[in-house]
Amino acid sequence: MSKICCELYFSSYGVARRAVLRIGFVFLLLLASLNMQAQKEGKLVPNLKGFDEKLIHFGFLIGVNTSNFSIIHSRAATPENDNKPRYAEVLDLQPGINLGIVTSLKLRKNLNLRVLPGLSFGQRDLSFIDTDSVRYDPLKIKSTFLEMPIMLKYGGDRNHNFKPYIIAGLNPRFDLAKKKQNGLLLNSFDLYYEIGAGFDSYLNYFRLSTEFKISIGMRDVLNHDGTGELLDMPYTQAIDKLTSRIFVLNFYFE
Repeated sequence: MSKICCELYFSSYGVARRAVLRIGFVFLLLLASLNMQAQKEGKLVPNLKGFDEKLIHFGFLIGVNTSNFSIIHSRAATPENDNKPRYAEVLDLQPGINLGIVTSLKLRKNLNLRVLPGLSFGQRDLSFIDTDSVRYDPLKIKSTFLEMPIMLKYGGDRNHNFKPYIIAGLNPRFDLAKKKQNGLLLNSFDLYYEIGAGFDSYLNYFRLSTEFKISIGMRDVLNHDGTGELLDMPYTQAIDKLTSRIFVLNFYFE
């Protein structure tokens, strides 16, 4: 049993680590590319010179995400699972998309309050294995989140047409997808805290911002009452706590 737990831990850790590395690699490539472009344009007139002095401005965002679960196993041996505890893991991280609207309010120099209502779509494939190494078909958990991130954005000093920044805040999410997910019943509401970093690129007619952030759920999203189906009970019984992790790469047009 301990061997299975170790395998699941390192498998889930490896999936999450690969996702972060891939997104981070894309983020660094974009950062390096735009930084080089800014250096080439160093002697040119800066674009959108008065942009950062506006009290309020608007825009929209598009992005990609990958979702994961942090799982605490119950190790429950019950008649429903033939006294063979099951263990869950996320096999593969599926790509999703984000769409939203940007409202940004200047609080002081280099500090903005941002409200970013929108929708995000994602999927998590949750697989189960028992102590006899029998693996069950994965549960495909699809989500459509209505979300309202409220973020503080603190930027560095502008270097011509380039400015780095960091962000932090809270994001309440409500899952509009059906609650019963082929074996598990999930709670619709969750509250996430988010941290990340990005850079602003000032173009001729708008500002393009590229941002990577990690969104960590604070609530147990598993409904422990289950779906009410006898065959689904082993899935619910296998999990003591289920929390969400979402990795996001967004592009803002303002």
